[in-house]
Amino acid sequence: MAETSDKNGQEALWYVIHTYSGYEKRVKATLEMIIENRGLQDMIQEVLIPVETVLEIKDGKRRTFERKIYPGYVLVKMILTDDIWYIVRNTRGVTGFVGPSSTNPVPLTDDELGMMGLDSDWEPVMDYDVGDEVRIINGPLAGFDGKVDEINIDKKKVTVIVSMFGRETPVELELTQVIRQP
Repeated sequence: MAETSDKNGQEALWYVIHTYSGYEKRVKATLEMIIENRGLQDMIQEVLIPVETVLEIKDGKRRTFERKIYPGYVLVKMILTDDIWYIVRNTRGVTGFVGPSSTNPVPLTDDELGMMGLDSDWEPVMDYDVGDEVRIINGPLAGFDGKVDEINIDKKKVTVIVSMFGRETPVELELTQVIRQP
């Protein structure tokens, strides 16, 4: 991974930019080309479109594909200066930065980064333990209830036993995808 601060000690932070619908990949490609051509690797360190892998069964055939988690948004890890703000803001397809003011972008907090699975010191709050009844709150199995079978703090994963079609099925999820049942 690239250095997270520049020679002046400024730290690269994650920002969210809003794009026209369907322009996320074009914006990412354009920004990466600008970074390469202008040698801005130290200033704009990463451009990311958050996606999740989805399994679809249609006409008896299994197909996996990537679906954008936040359509219309691109995440950028950068050291914000007036020049970098101008470059990113004026990239074709970008409508602005997310935040209270498009001229003064607000970086994502550690909690927001942690919930998105990006680099952060954030630790998820776990109010459940092995054997507890939990509800899955996001992802393809959102709304299902299950029982915690295993917790892996290092990988930030939890295995939940879910009853599907009358069978007990173990499902590995992120720690933030489940909450304890009251």
